[in-house]
Amino acid sequence: MPDSHRYDSEFAFELRVCYWAERDWPPTGSLDDDTVVLVARQLGTKRRRWDTIVIETSREALAQRANFGTDRLDSDLLHVVRSAPDEWTYYRDALPDPGYPWRYVRETIHEADDRGILDVRKTGNRIEIRRRFHYPDWVDRIVAVENKPDLDASAARVLQPQIERDVALGLADEAWVATRPTDDSVSPALFEDLPVEAGVLEIDPAMLSASVAWHAQGLDPAAPGTRITDRGGSDSSFDHSAATFEYVSPERKADLRLAIAERAYERGWRSFVDVMRSDCRWFGAREQSGQLLPWCGSHCRTQTSSECSGSCPEFEPEPPAWRQRGWPIEGGPGKGITQLLAARRARTRSTKK
Repeated sequence: MPDSHRYDSEFAFELRVCYWAERDWPPTGSLDDDTVVLVARQLGTKRRRWDTIVIETSREALAQRANFGTDRLDSDLLHVVRSAPDEWTYYRDALPDPGYPWRYVRETIHEADDRGILDVRKTGNRIEIRRRFHYPDWVDRIVAVENKPDLDASAARVLQPQIERDVALGLADEAWVATRPTDDSVSPALFEDLPVEAGVLEIDPAMLSASVAWHAQGLDPAAPGTRITDRGGSDSSFDHSAATFEYVSPERKADLRLAIAERAYERGWRSFVDVMRSDCRWFGAREQSGQLLPWCGSHCRTQTSSECSGSCPEFEPEPPAWRQRGWPIEGGPGKGITQLLAARRARTRSTKK
């Protein structure tokens, strides 16, 4: 298949954008020697999910975060490990009031103990805790990228309100739209009614090259944000309703940013294989410029995660013979690909280049 048609689907384009960001971020300038990036996909809040997320952090902070393991810390665990004292203290005296029953805090304390990220002991009937590791302020910047390889009229109409909400809320430090380059002298994306604060990237998925068609303006995550709940005034001439919105405090935004970063640290962008049927005989991988892309031997193309599911009519289990001759006993070639992607995902959490 020619490279020009290898990345036609939005899913394949998205994986290439993630790989480009992991290798060559940022699109302008360069990072200093102490800054590293983590890239994840399909993460966000309950109301908004971003295609690609780039998290900038420092090597030292990333190493300190690694003390807490590869699994994410949810809000309950963060409440405990961030407030744990340096000396043994009764947990109710050490932790701020959680706003919910203390029995749930005790459950979280035991979970943290099981994960080895908190020192816990029992003195009589009292549970005492002590900090094992310092939880760092490890998120420097979060950049959101929306991937639209073919920004036609219908895609632009859907994208515009999404980017407007991103800019109004200001949860990320920057918002970008990534699209394919065209033969036009001016990127067609610049003619769409997008907020001027959003940047536009033209990324060639085959060559893994990028150019900036419009520079992104910095947003302010430390300031109150505006969540647009209803845009009002539909296309109908009879609808003159006003838009409705609510304010989001900087503290709430900080909590959301940390929750997103924790999920990004756990998942990365290679976790797409976790929701695919790698035990199918047609499941495989194709390497392009050092990147492994999923490949369906039945469809002869890169499949999406929704297509590669138990409901796929072409699904066939791997033959039992594939699970022998050196392959992991619990699976065949698909399991080997899964393990390889998991190893690459773990390597990106390291501070080593």
